[in-house]
Amino acid sequence: MEKEHVELAVRLRHELHRCPELSGRETWTKGHLMGFLREHSSLELVDRGRWFYALYRAGADKRNIAFRAEFDALPIDETIDLPYGSQYPGVAHKCGHDGHSACLAGFALEINKHGADQNVYLVFQHAEETVEGALECAPLMAEAGIAEVFAYHNVPGLPESLITLRDGTVCCGSVGMIIHFTGIPAHASQPEDGRNPCFAIADLIGSIPSLTDQSRYKGLVLCTVVIGIDAGKEAFGMAAGEGRLLLTIRSHFDRDLKELQQGIEEKTGELAARYGLEYAVSFRDRVPATVNHRESADKIRRAAKRLGLTLRESDTPIRGSEDFAWFLKQSPGAMFGVGIGEDRPPIHTTRYDFNDAVIPAVVDIFKALLDE
Repeated sequence: MEKEHVELAVRLRHELHRCPELSGRETWTKGHLMGFLREHSSLELVDRGRWFYALYRAGADKRNIAFRAEFDALPIDETIDLPYGSQYPGVAHKCGHDGHSACLAGFALEINKHGADQNVYLVFQHAEETVEGALECAPLMAEAGIAEVFAYHNVPGLPESLITLRDGTVCCGSVGMIIHFTGIPAHASQPEDGRNPCFAIADLIGSIPSLTDQSRYKGLVLCTVVIGIDAGKEAFGMAAGEGRLLLTIRSHFDRDLKELQQGIEEKTGELAARYGLEYAVSFRDRVPATVNHRESADKIRRAAKRLGLTLRESDTPIRGSEDFAWFLKQSPGAMFGVGIGEDRPPIHTTRYDFNDAVIPAVVDIFKALLDE
């Protein structure tokens, strides 16, 4: 990566970090990224409302390839003293999406100067943290006939610029479940006159260990209670008449996730019948497992080798989910990790900050993938 482009990408990263915006509110961020690309490149920019993509055209007969980066921040305070620290209390780039977007913008500068033998779509995505972004952006893969799509995520705790990768599942699939029970309220002195949902909620929580028994599944499954017994009101003369339970379930494999979800729904229906309750189940933030395609992952391996970068195969999928999964449902591709330093604090913590030193390695990997 050219020195001038590195300097521009680092400056851009600091500007994005200084002005973070939450998922779905990234108006300034999107505009600033588009302005940067207009100023420093002649790539075609296509505005899609809350997100956009930059396009390098090699020719109508050429293959279409895509790269994706996110640009939303998190509702976390900036507690470290940075010259480019967040100007907004309670909001900061604590996942590194400022760095991801700066890398993609730096890659755009390289393509703009040196060209490519493929049509290159650079997708700048909003709202990764809430899953909304990928659901809006991923259909572009089919719309534009994208043959292959790539993305990366920074990984604190691993050596700087080390590449980490695996075939198959990279990140767990997950979904939020909201289980609402409706019964009949009663006076606290005569609970037998009502139908209190708290007992059903307690029994459902108690059933989680058996529902997630690992022997029943191909891979890891987890069920986490987000809100436990959320029922009734702060009125000590009343027995609760309705309540809800919020769960997040996740798994290495979509098939296991579906089976776990069905098991929880069946148990919910059984408990509702036992206690004479009505119930409803709704879902939030559904993300399938992020599954790398072997051929695309092999291209990353070869690119890392050519560049002399250390590559480490990952033993197990990351427990967290990643909405890049929706892109991989549309087109073949792969996601890889890039270490940002063994002493770096974890993402989603107050002391985290992206490491600018890895920008050249990321851009060089992206460039090398164009030659595969």
